[in-house]
Amino acid sequence: MRVCLVGSGAREHALAAVLARSADVVATPGNPGIEGRSQEGHSLSSSPAPALEIEADLYVIGPEAPLVDGLADRLRAGGKKVFGPGAEGARLEGSKEFMKKVASEAGVPTARWQAFSAGEVAAAKEFLARLEGGYVVKTDGLAAGKGVLVTSDLAEATADVEAKLSGASFGPAGQKVVIEEALFGHELSLFVLCDGRTFLPLLPAQDYKRLSEKDRGPNTGGMGSYAPVPAVDGQVVGEVLETVVGPTLAALSRRGIDYRGALYAGLMLSEAGPRLIEFNVRFGDPETEVVVPLLSSDLTELLAAAAGGGLDRVAPPQFSARSAVCVVAAAPGYPGAPETGGLISGVGAAASLGDVHLFHAGTSRDEEGALRTAGGRVLAVTGIGDDLARARRRAYEALGLVSFEGMQLRRDIAATPLSSLRAPA
Repeated sequence: MRVCLVGSGAREHALAAVLARSADVVATPGNPGIEGRSQEGHSLSSSPAPALEIEADLYVIGPEAPLVDGLADRLRAGGKKVFGPGAEGARLEGSKEFMKKVASEAGVPTARWQAFSAGEVAAAKEFLARLEGGYVVKTDGLAAGKGVLVTSDLAEATADVEAKLSGASFGPAGQKVVIEEALFGHELSLFVLCDGRTFLPLLPAQDYKRLSEKDRGPNTGGMGSYAPVPAVDGQVVGEVLETVVGPTLAALSRRGIDYRGALYAGLMLSEAGPRLIEFNVRFGDPETEVVVPLLSSDLTELLAAAAGGGLDRVAPPQFSARSAVCVVAAAPGYPGAPETGGLISGVGAAASLGDVHLFHAGTSRDEEGALRTAGGRVLAVTGIGDDLARARRRAYEALGLVSFEGMQLRRDIAATPLSSLRAPA
């Protein structure tokens, strides 16, 4: 089988590496890490050609932007088998307001919310004033994971609303905002494979969204992750499927949306039970870099079954008993204005360590073939171990061999993995 994988980040590199256990993979546009052959002998390559011009048996769309833009619809119109929702389903991520409306229609437990457009600043301020305990302000449109403010400071929330609705922060994507009450508890990420009728969960994970240790600094696309989550068992996952995922997919079906692809539920495990924070319509990054390397089932078979409406005919996903920890190395200036072009060294030495995966995120090669920084998040380094402590040590050992000027990383990824669902003090 030949798989066409759309995207260029660490998520796509991780997917390519696992898909290549059983299929040839061509990524568009791909990155310098997606090249060569897998241990099983399957080829990995990157191509500048658009997906519509690449012949493959299965098309897997990684990032949210082409999904929201309708790439899956255009591929399906040409008779292709596609893992990824069409544009209507992708509105779950493309519009925070749409997502909240679907969740409300489905009876999904989530935060109290209201949407506001440019010209409704006064009304937005009134709503903020009625909230207690904390404020969440989200751009309605796509913002690469950086359009969310979470704060306990009403003045900061008010200033953020004014900047977004004026277009100063995120342009048109920010000129409608969703304001929510803050939820408290423990965050959790759960990926679910969907085929329009059936859905199967993958391994839950936790990610770290803030730039700096102790969850300080600005929100980012994600600075690290780990799986499994010790405190989260099948009972918790079952509750999420029953109260969040199942009702949402049923609501989409009632709207005539045949959702085939990954549904990423970003959750808060509160004292009252799981609460939905957000949906993404694709695999998350950097959670993918810890979830799929632990998969012992055939990922190609699973994604093809989802794309073809046949998840009920394959065995549920199985995972290794081992653990994975991912730490992101980011460029100086990230997430605001990352500097690029820096020389990256030590990747070969780090990759030669056992139980390590170096997934390229923002890298490129210069005319001499040297590896250079080309994005905000540069590398996602995943360590594998018999437990989280060993996986964590392996990830940081590998990162100790990698360097580029101004490299940013968090030193506390998986330092205190979630072991209890009691609300944090």
